[in-house]
This record gives sequence, C-alpha cells and structure tokens, in this order.
Amino acid sequence: MKKPELLAPVGSKESLIAAIQAGCDAVYLSGKKYGARVYANNFDNDELIKTIKYAHLYGVKVYVTVNTIIYEKEVEDFINYIDMLHKNNVDAIIIQDIGMFDLIRKTYPNLELHISTQMHVHNLEEVKFFEQLGAHRVVLARETNIETIKEIRKNANIEIEVFVHGALCISYSGQCLMSSLIGGRSGNRGACAGCCRLPYDLISDNKVINKDKYPLSTKDLMTLDHIEELIESGIDSFKIEGRMKRPEYVYQVVSLYRKAIDSYMNTGKSNITEDDIKEMKKLFNREFTSGYLFNEKYIINGKRPNHQGIKIGEVIDYKNNYVYVKLTDEINVHDGIRIIGESDTGMTLNKMFINKKDVEHAKKGDIISFKYAYVRPKSIVVKTTDYKQIDDINKKIKSNTRKVAINGIIKLNKNKPAYLELTDGTNKISVTKNIIEEAKNTPITSVQIIKQIDRLKDSAFKLNNLEIIMDDDIFVNIKNLNELRREAIKELEEKRLYKIKYQKETYNIKVPDFPKKQEYSYLISNIEQYKNLKEYDYLYVDNKDLYNKIKGKNIHLKLPRVINKYDDINDRILVGEIGSLHKYKNVDTDFSFNVVNSYSVAFLHSIGVNKITLSHELTLEQTKDIIENYEKRYKSHPNLEVITECYEEAMISKFNLLDYYNIKEGKLKDKFNNLYQVKIKDNLMYIYNYKKRELDPMEYYNIGINVTRINL
Repeated sequence: MKKPELLAPVGSKESLIAAIQAGCDAVYLSGKKYGARVYANNFDNDELIKTIKYAHLYGVKVYVTVNTIIYEKEVEDFINYIDMLHKNNVDAIIIQDIGMFDLIRKTYPNLELHISTQMHVHNLEEVKFFEQLGAHRVVLARETNIETIKEIRKNANIEIEVFVHGALCISYSGQCLMSSLIGGRSGNRGACAGCCRLPYDLISDNKVINKDKYPLSTKDLMTLDHIEELIESGIDSFKIEGRMKRPEYVYQVVSLYRKAIDSYMNTGKSNITEDDIKEMKKLFNREFTSGYLFNEKYIINGKRPNHQGIKIGEVIDYKNNYVYVKLTDEINVHDGIRIIGESDTGMTLNKMFINKKDVEHAKKGDIISFKYAYVRPKSIVVKTTDYKQIDDINKKIKSNTRKVAINGIIKLNKNKPAYLELTDGTNKISVTKNIIEEAKNTPITSVQIIKQIDRLKDSAFKLNNLEIIMDDDIFVNIKNLNELRREAIKELEEKRLYKIKYQKETYNIKVPDFPKKQEYSYLISNIEQYKNLKEYDYLYVDNKDLYNKIKGKNIHLKLPRVINKYDDINDRILVGEIGSLHKYKNVDTDFSFNVVNSYSVAFLHSIGVNKITLSHELTLEQTKDIIENYEKRYKSHPNLEVITECYEEAMISKFNLLDYYNIKEGKLKDKFNNLYQVKIKDNLMYIYNYKKRELDPMEYYNIGINVTRINL
C-alpha cells in the first residue's frame, strides 16, 4: 500500500513555514501572475526561487500554479515565467490552459506538468487523454466520487491528486462564469468574486422559497473520518485547499492530516479524535461535509458564507448594558466571539466578569457578563477565534521541530587533515581541513567534539549519531571545528538542493488550413425551435431523442460538459469536455473548453477538432488577436465559432437547488433584483445569466470568424 503525498496550500512565506513544520510532503503556491488565487499574498520571482530552495532543503516538493487561462498577448511573458521556474528547479507546474499545456510539454520536455482541477477532469476518458499526452498528474474535479476515483486509479497509469479538505465551489471548477459575467472578475483568471457566497432569493410561483439567505454557499470539505478509504483507493496526493487562509489554519489542518495518514499507515487506524475536529473548527469552518467525494447530496450551508465558529453558550439575560451568557464551553479574554440573534455581530472579548469579578478565563457552566449593545435572550454565542489556540500554534511553528536527521563520522588523527563525513541517508558528503594540533595542555574530548558538530539549531538538520575516530593527546581549536561543521553542512545543503535537468526544445505543430466562410448556426432543444428555423449552416441539438428524429446534413448532437458514461457515436458531434476528445474522432468543441489563445486553437485543430467555439470571456479585440497570430504563426486560417446571442450558462453544478427545495422551476434574484434562470438537465443545475448576450455577427465575420451561433 502506497503512502499518499500530503500537499499543503501556501499563500505566503509564513504559511510556507507553517506547512513544512506541520509535516507536509509538498506545497503548492503561486507567483504574482497566472495563479488561480490572485488575492493571496503570493510570491515574486526572487521569493519563488528562495522558496523552492527552502522547501527542497526539508525534502518538500514545490508545485507552482499557473492555472488560469492565458490571453494571446500574455503568452511571451507567460513562457518566460515558466522558463524561470524550470531553471530554478520547480518540481512541477499546475496548469489549466490547454494551449499552454501543449506549448510547455513540447518546449520543456523535462518539466513535470499537473493538470489543474480547473481543467474539469472528472472521468477516466479525460484522465487517459492527458496520460497519452505525457502529463504526470491529474487533479480531479471535486465532484468526482470515490468509486470513480478507484476505477480511474485501476485503469490509468498517471498520478491522481484529490482535494480532501477545504472550501468547495458550488460549480464545477473551470466551468463557472458567474463572477466574470456579473462583476467582470473571472474565476478562470484567479479573480473570483465569490458570487456563490452572496445572498439570493429563490423565486418560484412568484414566492420566495428559501429561508436561508445563501442558497449557493457550500460547507467546507473535511475527510479525516474517511482517511482509510482514501488511502486504500490508491490516490497519490491528498490536497488541502487554503491559499487564502492564515498560517495557523494551514498548520492545524496539515498536522491533523499528517497525523491521520501516519497513524493509519502504522497502525491501521487514523486516531483522529473529536477534540482534533473541534480544534480545527475553531480556526475556520462553514460546517463540514464529506462532499461529492463520498456522495453527500446536499453540500450547502445556506445560513452563512463565512466562518461558523463553535457554539460556546447562550444569552440568558441583558441588563444595564451588560449581556449575560451561560457557557457550554470555555472562553478566555482576547477570544473572538459572535452573537447570533436578530442581528449578527462580532467582537473581541477584551474584558469579562463572573459575579462582577474581572476574570481572564471561564469554563463550561459559568455565567459570564460583558458590556455590549442590546441582544435578546436565547441568542447563540459562538467563538470565532481562540486566542490561546493561535498562540500555541505559533509557538509550535516557531519551535522549528521538523529536522532532517543526519549521521556522521569524524576522524581526528595526528599528522592528517581532520575528516568529517555527513549523510542524510541519501546524500553523502565529506570535508577535510588541516586543523589538528598536538595537545600542549588539555586535549580535546569527544564531548566537546559532539557539542560543536551538533550546533545545528538554525539549520534544517539534527544530528542523529556521530562516530568519532580520534587519537589521544590532540587539540582542535573550537573555531576551526565550527568551520569544519559549517563547510560540511553547506555541502550537504547543496546536495539536497537537487537539480532538475533543464531542457528547451523548439515548439512545433502541424495544423490544417480552413477556408474563410461566413456561416451561422443554432443550438436548439425542442421541436418547436426546429420548426421555426428557416435556414442555417449548422444545427446543434442538445436533446438526443430530438436529434434522432431530425437527423440530417449539418445537424449535430451536442453532448453535455459533464459525462459519466459515453455512448458509441460515429456522427459528427459538438462536445463540451475533454474526455470526448479521447473517445470520439469527429468533433467540434464548445465554449466550455475556455479557448482564449491561438495555441489552444492550434492544439485542438492538430488533434482533429473540426471547429472550435471560443470562450465567452473574450472581447472582439482579443478574438482578433487570436486569428491574426494564428495566421501569422501557422500560415493557416482557423475554423472558429463565436456565440453571438444567448443567455450564457453562468454556472453548472452537481448541486440541484430545485430538488433541495422540492420545486419544479425557479429563478435566483440578487440584491439588484436581477433574475437568473435555474434549469435542471440530467440532474445537473444550470444557472443562466440575467442579461442576454447580443453581439454583432458582422463584426466577427470581418475579423475572420467563420461561424456565429445563436443558442435558442
């Protein structure tokens, strides 16, 4: 049974140290550009180089996220950034953009590529597709259940990474346009505004159905109670979400998953306790769920989108500007609390009393009082920050207890140079230095030698054993002995900072040349729409029964962008996910491939895609850039389609909101009274933008687009 890698999130230098001290095997982080968490602190190029060296010293791998879509004008800067990372021995990059994946794999054959969860990989066909292209690892969609993961693990020869803890997206990752369409902040560019965490009314039959304000806000994933099955399934890497979280959160969560994994590998049990879970909840939780990973159907916590805290008491009285709380758990001065009643307010508890006596600590059963604005009795009190917990975690982080154990041999013989050999079990170094003298007074002792060689507190090492071979009556100056140790440690550090062979090749690709056209297409879903159409060049049908009825020339079946089982199809089809590229031969690709640059167009054409629908997130000018650069680079014309009229699919989700509220139809209304249509198809939820996309087809024909489409 293989021990899984424990992969930790890092959004700052402080979180990096916390993750390493907590026991992670690898970290993932981002530079200042191209990462899917632009609002984390992240790292500039110099910091990235230092971070890679620091982590490697502890035997920790570094994966850098470049998991956004890359626009045409960014490609040169992007590839220079990748070049820098490769030259500085990054262990892998995590990537979303399919064109950049192809460019990097051909340009840097020794650079390990991991397919981001933003690539929406959720079935075996998709995994096999990337396996054949030489990807090293696939990060599966969070919606992939454990049974599917086991099937993938058995049938694919590629590493599998799975999220085991942290925030969940209500939408399939990489398939959400809500933030981009509503607020101009693209989730595919790392700038998600968290639209799913905002309040909405669910309207059905002109009535507000939902009692909870946040019908799309998910709980947090937590799988410590499933650690055995996760390990037994053969998953290669357990990934923790949280690059926006504070270092104490990173330390606590990573250390608990470290404990669970190690305990199970050693004893067959995870040894996670209720107290462990409670400590984790104190730092951050929106309530916990085992998610779609373990087939939990309803993963939302509609009550609040932020930290839930833990309940510590209830308000029993209010008088003379003081609130009285009966405690069900302990509390300390400087803890953060929130009182949940008619209002919902938080504060830091800087002063509290028991029987009018000023106290620093109170325990379960005590009645405390503190000055506060009016609240109703029976309001719930939760703790949102545990001051002592934070202080304790920071002490653990600073204690620097994670060390690389080393063994050594030192030889101190007359008329010979001093010899010190050190090994970490994999790397071995030796240094010599002419520092031995004949003892004139008191000879050096083995105790003194060990003391000086063991002065490693500020390093990544701890001395496990030192074998001493020495003559009697010799003397070594302590300063010289320290220099011998420093030289040896420096050499061992250099050995641990392993080099990944840098290799750069010339990018090349063969693409077909398509004639320039001005055609138009429609997407339909019912017979009435078909009957009302007079003419078209292409017709896409997303209803299989309807397709079989009207099947004919240039009428193509549209497949969904979430597929768990593939049918055998020989006709030309419009596909929305990557597995179909592996399964079928005669395909067009839909907007959900997030194509935003000429390299993605070239790659898809090179593997046989007939026609490529560009992303909704492109402007006219960006679309023009793609066509001009494609024609200049490849001396060919691409076959591209743009959807000019539709209500965009802002989100696709495995969560069925209508089923949750037991209604047949509904719309979401935001705080600006915009209405978003909610539709269910194949038990997947589609949320449509409130305003219609209406572009001028002629503007797109004029820049070289071959087909414009109307989605009915």
